[in-house]
Amino acid sequence: MGSLTLSFNEVNFSPMVQDGQTYLTSKELATALGYADTRSVTKIFNRYADEFTLKMTKIIESSEVANLSTSNLTIKTRIFSLRGCHLIAMFARTPVAKEFRKWVLDVLEKEVLQQKIDTRVKINAEQQAELKEIVDRRAQGERKLHAEMWSRHNKHFRISRYSDLLAIHFQDSVNYLETLEIKSKGSIYIDEKQSLEMLCVHARFFQAWWNTHSPALAKLNPLLVTMLNDNMFSMSSAISDVSKKCGFKMPHYDYDHMFELQTLPHARYRLLK
Repeated sequence: MGSLTLSFNEVNFSPMVQDGQTYLTSKELATALGYADTRSVTKIFNRYADEFTLKMTKIIESSEVANLSTSNLTIKTRIFSLRGCHLIAMFARTPVAKEFRKWVLDVLEKEVLQQKIDTRVKINAEQQAELKEIVDRRAQGERKLHAEMWSRHNKHFRISRYSDLLAIHFQDSVNYLETLEIKSKGSIYIDEKQSLEMLCVHARFFQAWWNTHSPALAKLNPLLVTMLNDNMFSMSSAISDVSKKCGFKMPHYDYDHMFELQTLPHARYRLLK
C-alpha cells in the first residue's frame, strides 16, 4: 500500500503509511469531498471528535521552507486513516460524499487483504477447529478417509499441514472440504459429476448471497438488479435440471441466514437445517 497511487475522480492523493495504516491529509480529503474550503474536514472532525478513535486520526508535523532564507516553518497537519476518511464522509453533505464512501471502502478492503498477504497471517485456533470439525464429520471415524481428506486438502493449498493455511484462504478451504466427494470405504475421487455438483453448490451460495443483499443493491441500481433477478431465476432452473440429471442432492443449508452481515464466514457451514 505504501507505493500505491490513490486517486478519486480528479484528486490524486499523496498517501502516507504509519503503523501499517494508510493516511490521507485533511486538505486532500476536503478537496475529494468537493469542499471549496479545505478547512471543512477539520470542522467536521471538531464537531464529531468523540466518534473518532486515536487510530483514525492524528496530527503530524512537517517542516517547510518559508522563503529563500534558511528559516523553516513547522506545519501541523491533521491526517485520517481510511476508516477515519469513511467516517468523515458519513458526516459530509456534499453530492460526491456517497461515491467517495464506496471508493474508500474498496480501498480499505484491498489494504486489509494486502496486509494479510504481506504478513502471511495463518488461520486462528477457532478456524482450525472449524476445519477439523468438517473433516471429522465427513470421515465418520474412517481413519483412512480422514487421512486422505487432509492429504488432498494440504496438497491443494500447497501446505504441509492444515494449521499452516493462510487466513485469506480459509473460506476456500471450507468450501473445498465440504464439497469433496466421498465414495464408500474411504475413497475420494473427483470426476465430471463432482465438478458439476461443486458448480451447482457454489451457484446456490451465490443465490443465497444475492437474495440477502440485492434489496440494498437495488437502491443503487434498480435496473441492474432487475436484470440479474431474471438470471437468478434461470440459474435456479439450471441447478435443478443438472442435479436431477446427475443424481446428486444439494446440501440443506440455512441459505436464508447464511450471508447475513452478522454471520461470520467460518460459521456459515454450521447453519445446517
